Amino acid sequence: MAIYPVVRLQPGRHKRVVAGHPWVYSNEVVMDAAAKALPPGGLVRLETSNGAPIGVAMFNPHPLISARVLARDAAAEIDVDFLAARIAAARELRERLFPGGFYRLIHAEADGLPGCVIDRYGDVLSVQANTAGMDRLTPALLTALERVLAPRTIVLRNDSSARQLEGLESRVSVEKGTLDGPVELVENGSRFFANLESGQKTGWFYDQRDNRAAVARLAAGARVLDLYTYAGGFAVMAARAGAREVVAIDRSDAALDLARRAAAANNVDHVCRFVRAEAFAELERLAAAGERFDIVIADPPAFVKSKKDLGQGARGYRKLARLAAALVAPRGFLFIASCSHHVDASLFAEQVWRGLADSARTGRILATTGAAADHPVHPHLPESAYLKGQLLQID
Repeated sequence: MAIYPVVRLQPGRHKRVVAGHPWVYSNEVVMDAAAKALPPGGLVRLETSNGAPIGVAMFNPHPLISARVLARDAAAEIDVDFLAARIAAARELRERLFPGGFYRLIHAEADGLPGCVIDRYGDVLSVQANTAGMDRLTPALLTALERVLAPRTIVLRNDSSARQLEGLESRVSVEKGTLDGPVELVENGSRFFANLESGQKTGWFYDQRDNRAAVARLAAGARVLDLYTYAGGFAVMAARAGAREVVAIDRSDAALDLARRAAAANNVDHVCRFVRAEAFAELERLAAAGERFDIVIADPPAFVKSKKDLGQGARGYRKLARLAAALVAPRGFLFIASCSHHVDASLFAEQVWRGLADSARTGRILATTGAAADHPVHPHLPESAYLKGQLLQID
């Protein structure tokens, strides 16, 4: 049995975590000198105030979330075998959902590995350790990945802003194999390319898989505008589904290069036009020119990165909805999304309908959506359902 330092909770502060919540906050811990002296990210045995075992957790005395539960068995040994079992279970689920090896393999707490994100691109893995505990476990995690998947290449994308909250450095490294440019992936039968070393997040946004397919089902014969196209996901799928014209906007030349490459690989480059521009400015220019589209897609990066940005960011979604809706042809469609963790579903919905009203348009919500099933949500962390989307028909 593994012997870990003991961290106890304050009297009466154990009920939430005992009921299944995976986090313990700093104000729930007996933060005495011994607890404060523990190394950030070390493994501990969690106990109630009277010594009853709760489980094994990763502990960092410095941030607001001090402990993240890994195992409910307080005698569990957190080693390569433990990590490999979690990875194997996650792989089995993904292969049932999306066979073929292109998906979010590990989605943090929902897959029993708090702070860990792994995206799979066939035999290439993009790994992100966002907490001090997962950072410490990375050597064992890499060994477990080798055992379960034997990947050709593993990239560590440890450059997320979440690492700063844990006192961790930012770095990107290739831990196994080589990476010679973007990697290819297949989604919904389409070929795309992801830059795992300098692209956004872990390289590709698998979370929009189902939403891209839903929009594509409406695209036959349509004129489509794709804002914030990044690597061309919505644009290329709409073109493959029979859109007569697709205009895709992004301010990043590197992203547009990936999108153009995807259009060519899917034989729809004659349908797609990729434009480097800032989205809000381009929306205003297109409106002034009298342009209209049968489908407008607005999938921006997070407008709200912290709570202090909530007011301004919410107004940003309202403005985006107003400008995007103004370009939708009568009885056309608008898909708009938010990946801002701090913007909940009700606030996002409010900003969308306010934006529609500002544009003097009406319509109907056809679907309220979230992330694809390879981004599961822990039952006790509904707030981690960060992706919100609405598909609307506009009158």
